[in-house]
Amino acid sequence: MKVVLVAAVALIDVDGRVLLAQRPEGKSMAGLWEFPGGKVEPGETPEAALIRELHEELGIETWESCLAPLTFASHGYHDFHLLMPLFACRKWGGTPQGREGQVLKWARASELRDYPMPPADVPLIPILRDWL
Repeated sequence: MKVVLVAAVALIDVDGRVLLAQRPEGKSMAGLWEFPGGKVEPGETPEAALIRELHEELGIETWESCLAPLTFASHGYHDFHLLMPLFACRKWGGTPQGREGQVLKWARASELRDYPMPPADVPLIPILRDWL
């Protein structure tokens, strides 16, 4: 089975809220909410992938020193296995905006379960909630 490496980030604002992005129509699992991020390209580190994806998807800049490894997800889907490190980030430049048609929402840790998420993301919620 193919293993797909995807890096994700919990962007945490000054009020302790976490940014969620809704998967746009036309993508697999459209309508579900997820932590921003994306596939790690060959020869790329998870941190470099996040810096690139955050710029492309949200129009913000961050730095490797601001990405703290928090936990990871390991989840078997029907046709691939997802390995997804989740980083925490409290410092970035710019205001996040959905540049690829995705809706963004700042959610309190206690509200994260109210948003339907892909199966791989769900086990990350209690860890993130405890950490916040």
